[in-house]
Amino acid sequence: MRNEEVISLLRLQAIPNIGEISARKLILRCGSAEEVFGEKRSTLLKLKGIGKTITHHLYDSRYQRMAEKELRFASEQGIEVIPFSDDRYPPYLNHCPDAPLILFTRGHIDLKGKKVISIVGTRNMTRQGGDFCRRIVQELKSLDPVIVSGFAYGVDISVHRAAVESGLQTIACLAHGLNQIYPRAHERYCRSMEKNGGFLTEFWSDSKPEKNNFLKRNRIIAGMSAATVVIESAEKGGSLVTAEMANGYNRDVFAVPGRPEDQFSTGTNHLIRTQKAHLLTSAADLIYHLNWDLEESPPSGIQKKLFVQLDSTEQKVLAELERAGKSKLDDIAMKSGLAVGRTASVLLSLEMKGVVRPLPGKYFEPI
Repeated sequence: MRNEEVISLLRLQAIPNIGEISARKLILRCGSAEEVFGEKRSTLLKLKGIGKTITHHLYDSRYQRMAEKELRFASEQGIEVIPFSDDRYPPYLNHCPDAPLILFTRGHIDLKGKKVISIVGTRNMTRQGGDFCRRIVQELKSLDPVIVSGFAYGVDISVHRAAVESGLQTIACLAHGLNQIYPRAHERYCRSMEKNGGFLTEFWSDSKPEKNNFLKRNRIIAGMSAATVVIESAEKGGSLVTAEMANGYNRDVFAVPGRPEDQFSTGTNHLIRTQKAHLLTSAADLIYHLNWDLEESPPSGIQKKLFVQLDSTEQKVLAELERAGKSKLDDIAMKSGLAVGRTASVLLSLEMKGVVRPLPGKYFEPI
């Protein structure tokens, strides 16, 4: 892509009060980012959502100088500048209406034809959580996926390290510019990650790791992947925000269950209980739900178990599901005569007993 178009995209990104959605509408209306700045002021003022303030900024030359400076910095530092129209841009992310116009990357990132999965979780990871991080990455190794996370303490860095050890490409999405690394303690992992994968951000070199930046960063983690896995989370946390964003993009979300009394299973258990995430006990669950399994039969671990013991309510719900076939939670509840919350609890029990499986779109079917 010509430098003039890249500079125009950076210029749009720098202008206050223009979000990603409005910027893309402007580009679509005018034909390119460069042509936006060549459009008549009177024409732009007629566009919905483009008022006098935004139009004033569009014609302010200081944003041109800022864009030129940022592009020059990236070139000097060996940072790749990837516009949303570039074939190197994450394809899943480009389907999101609020995806960044420009991404900055460092390392050796190649997403062409790759399966991409995000794995996130609490900074206060338990030993069991760390064990699961390593196990899930190892189980996925044969599929050669790209592992995405946020480079934070706890689950994030454990997943990145496990991917490096398994020879898998791993990408850290950052909440600041590529002129720095946060947290500083993780600088020692940069070189090994950049050999196969690396770092990705939408933030310019003058951006600091501020709280709002982490929230924006989370949408990239959710958006660039086929699915998001939450390993551990307390009742509140950034990984739950990422899961909500993934659901908003109609992506699959998976969560690892834990004991009710465990603080850092509260969030994952809530995702499963409220049908916002599939229950995840091994890579086999994820592979099956994402149709990553090339074989005809379901993978080991999700085949129907024989001679399981069901109570009367479980038998009632299963019988109704077997009569109806694939059904939504609300429909199962209505036909079974149970409250939705009670039905969700029964379906979770049936899932754990291996006789029911959840499907994308909040459907269930008997195994």
